[in-house]
Amino acid sequence: MTDHSRQPRALTRVYDLERDGLTAPEARADLERVAEEFRIRVTPEMRGAIAEPADPVAAQFVPSAKELTTRPEELEDPIGDDAHSPVPGLTHRYPDRVILHITKTCDVYCRFCFRRETVGETGPLPEDQLTAALDYIAATPAIREVILTGGDPLTLSTRRLASVLERLSTIPHLDQIRLHTRVPVVAPERITDTLCHILRAAPTAWIVLHTNHAQELTPTARTAIARLVDHGIPMLSQTVLLRGINDSADALETLLRALTKLRVKPYYLHHCDLARGTSHFRTTITEGRTLMAELRRRCSGTMLPNYVLDIPGGHGKVPITADHFTQGDSPGHWRVTDRNGRTHDYRDPATR
Repeated sequence: MTDHSRQPRALTRVYDLERDGLTAPEARADLERVAEEFRIRVTPEMRGAIAEPADPVAAQFVPSAKELTTRPEELEDPIGDDAHSPVPGLTHRYPDRVILHITKTCDVYCRFCFRRETVGETGPLPEDQLTAALDYIAATPAIREVILTGGDPLTLSTRRLASVLERLSTIPHLDQIRLHTRVPVVAPERITDTLCHILRAAPTAWIVLHTNHAQELTPTARTAIARLVDHGIPMLSQTVLLRGINDSADALETLLRALTKLRVKPYYLHHCDLARGTSHFRTTITEGRTLMAELRRRCSGTMLPNYVLDIPGGHGKVPITADHFTQGDSPGHWRVTDRNGRTHDYRDPATR
């Protein structure tokens, strides 16, 4: 009989992190203040991937006193989910696709998350709100794609996820379902054959894997990714550009090559959003463009993601290219043109 009390558990408290040697006793008071604002969770898989405190994996999941600093430009809802929510649990920002916030739960809580104000507050979307969201999708033929996120959709029970996918499959104008997740990396034991069969049965389901550094790709994570692909589930990846974690051409190239070898197409490199308490992670636009130029010199097009910014305030995502970005009237000031031709100001943080 398995002794479940001896199974590794996620680290969810400052005490747990300190006991494991990931934080120092003298940092306890500040980190408890951080924990009051933003949740902590490090899965056993990611604890095992951490080689030393503050390495590229630890820096993503272990809280820092730097999170107590909120800059004036930082926002509680940096990409404007709420501004485009026709019913609770749904964001309809682009004509042909919607985001369905199917749960607020994650297996890990990233220190730079743009939804860090709300993740972990509740679990799955209540049934009445889910029904209202599905009714809205069914009544809006322009919607061709549903993006399941939250939270992380793969934290749902297999039964509940299967039910949601089955209900979506009855909507005739949907061509595609996209699931954005960290689970194959941070909790790879969840990627079972049963789950893969459920995903394969849904209308063209794509997995978009969130991963930011090759150190996250443990042997077990690689096996989980292979299981998904071997079941015929197409996979993309998205990465956040993070100061001190992957803001070098070497780190990004290693990650992109590892993903491509795993049959995962790099999709997005996100400029770090203006979430509250995340300024220490943010690079400048110029630094990001320089990195992309170097990656284009080193890597084939199959490996290159689109470098993008979600324009603060809910104006949508745009590629960071000359078509959308022009230098403003001072260093670090950019004029950004959105998909509808409207222009917005964006200012880089002061470099330190």
